[in-house]
Amino acid sequence: MDILGRNKLIKLKKKNIGNVLLTKAIDKLITDLQDAEWVNISEMLASRLDADCVYEGFYFFDIHIHRTLIAVEFDKIGEATIVWCGSHDEYEIIFKNNKDTIRKWLKNNEWIN
Repeated sequence: MDILGRNKLIKLKKKNIGNVLLTKAIDKLITDLQDAEWVNISEMLASRLDADCVYEGFYFFDIHIHRTLIAVEFDKIGEATIVWCGSHDEYEIIFKNNKDTIRKWLKNNEWIN
């Protein structure tokens, strides 16, 4: 699977270079996405138990004590786009653990109509 916006994860990794558990979790997520041959949501959810659908095609993945919002497209090409990543505290401030807030954020940032 192609990963677009990988630089967001790399930036988070560099910012937290001393956090070995986080950097390993980021590396595992990148590897899992690169190696993924998912053709549907069920396969992805079976492979990544931390995936949580928050809007059609958009999923939050847990990476140690951080979260990342990824748009996953299941098509012949297969793409994952890193939309947002940050600490769980940042996640709660921005998204308020609320799917309506997430939808509004996606709309305001022109990820959805």
